[in-house]
Amino acid sequence: MAKIVNYISEAFEELKSNVTWPEWAEVQKYTITVAVFSIIFALATWGVDELFAKSIAGFFNWLKP
Repeated sequence: MAKIVNYISEAFEELKSNVTWPEWAEVQKYTITVAVFSIIFALATWGVDELFAKSIAGFFNWLKP
């Protein structure tokens, strides 16, 4: 148990002393960028999915006697 506590305390010390944290404005800018690109990629994935669904449905309708 002492090793776990030591590991956690050393990890926190590393975060406080050796990590360079970004400014709040930079964090907000990157968060907005990630959110916008996530929405764009989600819409692109939805569009491709709809295209394939319609293509496959059309193909099977074409095969019906």
